[in-house]
Amino acid sequence: MSWGAAFGPVPVAVEPRLRLAILVVGGFEDEEPHPAVDPVNFVPRVTVPVLMIDGEHDMEYPVEASQRPMFALLGTPAQDRKHALYAGGHGLNALFSREIRGDVLAWLDRYFGPVGN
Repeated sequence: MSWGAAFGPVPVAVEPRLRLAILVVGGFEDEEPHPAVDPVNFVPRVTVPVLMIDGEHDMEYPVEASQRPMFALLGTPAQDRKHALYAGGHGLNALFSREIRGDVLAWLDRYFGPVGN
């Protein structure tokens, strides 16, 4: 979540054991980190399924300046990536926890198979 979602593409791109990614309330940051750890250099190398969950009114990671650019640069095939936007800001988890949980479980079921109760 948040900073972890912003920098999540780095380990996802370089660690072959990671088979999918779920990035919650993240995107590209305004800061320019060292190129060796700048997510913009890793996002195109992400090829696993990716679910991005963000708020439409997130001031930390704005949709047009931060979220959409990250999503657009993903190396993941179009059919294996989804950007779920909710009517909220950076703290949207409290408002939409049930819906977000449903998105996450559906994504995991899609790629790992359903889990019995």
